[in-house]
Amino acid sequence: MRTLKRYSRSWLLDRPFVIARSRSTEIEVVRVELHQDGMVGVGESKPTSRYGHSIESILAEIDDITAEIEGGLDRQQLLEALPAGPARNALDCALWSLECALEGTTPTARLGPVPGSAIVTAHTISIATPEEMADATRRELAGGARLLKIKLDDDRVIERMQAVRAAAPEARLIIDANEAWPASQLEAWCHALAELGVEMIEQPLPAGEDAALATFAHPVPICADESCHTRDDIEALGDRYDMVNIKLDKSGGLTEALAMAALAAECDMAIMVGCMLGTSMAMRAALPVAAYASIVDLDGPIWLAEDDEPALDYSDGTVRETT
Repeated sequence: MRTLKRYSRSWLLDRPFVIARSRSTEIEVVRVELHQDGMVGVGESKPTSRYGHSIESILAEIDDITAEIEGGLDRQQLLEALPAGPARNALDCALWSLECALEGTTPTARLGPVPGSAIVTAHTISIATPEEMADATRRELAGGARLLKIKLDDDRVIERMQAVRAAAPEARLIIDANEAWPASQLEAWCHALAELGVEMIEQPLPAGEDAALATFAHPVPICADESCHTRDDIEALGDRYDMVNIKLDKSGGLTEALAMAALAAECDMAIMVGCMLGTSMAMRAALPVAAYASIVDLDGPIWLAEDDEPALDYSDGTVRETT
């Protein structure tokens, strides 16, 4: 017999996390546990106000389908039963976790990458003054970071990036604008950032207002984040974006994320695997997507004041499964 337990938990951050549209000092997540035959499968998700989610809405979606899950609903049936989003993600990841536990394995061992392998992950620099961002850059480099993801809005874009580059002359740099840039500045900023050695720009324009991306050759590859949630979005993005950022809370779980990765490859689009802020439980669930990704951004736990059951090791700019 399968039983479901769901609950929420709050986590303090060890420093403020600032992006173009929000500032966070703590997070709240939803967790799901599925118990069957002495084994447990777990999943975690985080609501994002950008998409109208809340802890209450996620729990309500889970409650609406609890009887079906406990009655044996499988991952493929779940794709039809719930829309993409954090509620389905928590359930899908718990189903993967339980399925593998009953088989005596783990999703990573079954799907890749090689268990225990060290994968370079981005370390995020949140928005602040140019001087503060340069200081944060130096701290991350001192801790071993190799790939830095710089959060930006539409203010002092080049000044901030010049400060970061001066602090990290050899590091790999990518940018996330979280839909904040005006189309009128896009091409000029892209060329200036190419000169600074930026490797990728993530979602510079608002989702649904990104037609300007098709009007010029990209001197820096551009990645769709808010514009791409599920495989249904991918084919329409090919003339605007060079890659897609797959996040489990957007896709509604690992099952859809893997289908997205396969379709993106067919469409000759590169793959990034990203995350919301969360614990090692959420990042571990996304690791199988890293097997297909050219950029990995799974640094959520390093922003937490503590991580309750750290199943991942973050050192030397990498993430590695430890259990």
